[in-house]
Amino acid sequence: MAKPDSKSDSKSDDLSSKFSHRDPSHPDFWSERFEQDFMPWDTGGVPQALQQYVARSKPATTLIPGCGSGHEVALLSEAGWDVTAIDFSSAAVDAARKVLGKWSERVLQADFFTYQPQQPLGLIYERAFLCALPPAKRAAIVSRWAELLPAGATLAGFFFFDDAPKGPPFGISRAELERLLHADFELAGEQEVTDSIAVFAGRERWMEWRRRA
Repeated sequence: MAKPDSKSDSKSDDLSSKFSHRDPSHPDFWSERFEQDFMPWDTGGVPQALQQYVARSKPATTLIPGCGSGHEVALLSEAGWDVTAIDFSSAAVDAARKVLGKWSERVLQADFFTYQPQQPLGLIYERAFLCALPPAKRAAIVSRWAELLPAGATLAGFFFFDDAPKGPPFGISRAELERLLHADFELAGEQEVTDSIAVFAGRERWMEWRRRA
């Protein structure tokens, strides 16, 4: 499996060494990076796989956990989807609202593990939320996905497969992902990703998981 370019890794390590917060499970970790404009994960646009998914799917009530700058909110909103994006970092929420303009009210500061949607969800969009938090959080994330999605609803997005322990991003093996999801979800479709940022290139898949009855 391909590894990230060592020079890119070194540059990221050098830049990240200036930050005081080291725990990615705490909102201050992410706020500090947004406040200092250190967002190497932000492509400034919407991935092709999501654009294709929206084009072929009926609009659904959607939640985007850990939304970051929230570019996808505009795409979904313009296509008629009822979307709410949340992030526990106040700086991330501020950044998203600046990006989104008229759709800024769809971004809320909230903790994914306690947030309660106003109506039943049809979709949870996964974009680097699972890999942003430490592996110890995985079981809780999957459990929360299952709690929030009714039978027949969809968990769709990008999943980062890697065995390197260092992160974020924290990679997961496909076997481990399938083990975590199997009880509550079935795989409904997947495709390769061709427009990944460097750290994800060749190691992420677009996947659509259907909530079991």
